[in-house]
Amino acid sequence: MNKIYRLKQFSLLFFLLFSIVSCNKSEKIKVVAVKKPDPIVIEFGFKFNDYDVVQDTIVSGDTFGSILEGQNIGDKKVHEIVEKVKDSFNVRNIRIGKHYTLLRSKDKTTKLQIFVYQPDRTNYFVVDLRDSVIAYKKQKPITIKRRTIASELNGSLSETLEKQNVEAALATEISNVYAWSIDFFKLQKGDKFAITFTERYINDSIYDGVDNLEAAFFEYKGKIIYAFPFQQDTTSSKVDYYDEEGKVLKNMFLKAPLKFINITSRFAKNRFHPVQHTWKAHKGTDYAAPTGTPIMTTASGTISKTGYTAGNGNFVKVKHNRTYETQYLHMSKILVRQGQRVNQGDVIGKVGSTGLATGPHVCYRFWVNNTQVDPLRLKLPNSEPMNAKYKNRFIATMTPLKKELDSIAKLKFKL
Repeated sequence: MNKIYRLKQFSLLFFLLFSIVSCNKSEKIKVVAVKKPDPIVIEFGFKFNDYDVVQDTIVSGDTFGSILEGQNIGDKKVHEIVEKVKDSFNVRNIRIGKHYTLLRSKDKTTKLQIFVYQPDRTNYFVVDLRDSVIAYKKQKPITIKRRTIASELNGSLSETLEKQNVEAALATEISNVYAWSIDFFKLQKGDKFAITFTERYINDSIYDGVDNLEAAFFEYKGKIIYAFPFQQDTTSSKVDYYDEEGKVLKNMFLKAPLKFINITSRFAKNRFHPVQHTWKAHKGTDYAAPTGTPIMTTASGTISKTGYTAGNGNFVKVKHNRTYETQYLHMSKILVRQGQRVNQGDVIGKVGSTGLATGPHVCYRFWVNNTQVDPLRLKLPNSEPMNAKYKNRFIATMTPLKKELDSIAKLKFKL
């Protein structure tokens, strides 16, 4: 009896499965592809989806007029458009290599509606031809993002920053900040540093470079040297950098008249002259650099003499005060004149190999009370100290920045 019952159950199950399979075979399943809508693209304040968009670059021979003449602009004459927009957009200023965008109607006429010209990455001009002709200038939204990094030198400062995905140009700003307290020629692989800085982003996504250096420290000769920007007088635009105690980093003299260049010969009482092949005193410091490299005056002063001699080549001498004078030799070109006032860091000439020189370099000479000395061995005077009445405000500003630098350095270097 149980066998008969089980056989009936099996037969019923088989029939049901066969019916289901048969039904599936007989039915046709229709798959309907659903087209995804195009993503919304908004740029320059316009919805690109509503236009026929042409993006191009200005090439040789292009003018505002020639670009418009190649478009269907209806009854509007190019010269009339130029006249109407001239107060807001000087069409003569378009330059080769710059980008422009045409927004045209999506119908078969493809009539030009909008012309957009980008002179740089952030600014743009719009010429709107839709109703009445108008033109205006706008700027893409800029977002400022903040970063703090810590690292060890591996190669040059620029190379180390690039490995940290930081714009190498920040190295120049850092070298300017520390130019009075660190000899970058003596930095070594493994020296530690940390920096807090801000970066610009266009439309919150497109990188546009370093914006500002907020704080830094560098390990130099076993000592940590901090740098914090501070504006003593808030009504002035002048910003100086100070260490954590409020001492100004800026000395009266720069460490060198060039940036990131090797010293090839130091101040010496007796040196074999590479051209004259005799032993004699070398009362200067030679910095090798490519011909044409800018030479800076290491301190503010007045040009006391310029000229040429067979030994010195083209040279410039600067009197800084009653005590100090500096001289710069072997220039390929002199860019100042006698009696001219110069500020610290001003370019006064270009590196060359004029006079007795085996290659392009600048020989930097230094006088104290009319006696030539080795500036690398001098303890040079500092600038004016911070006014005591600003000290509390500086400490309040500096303290959280220092804490941030120290925290990331502790994590990075496991101090």
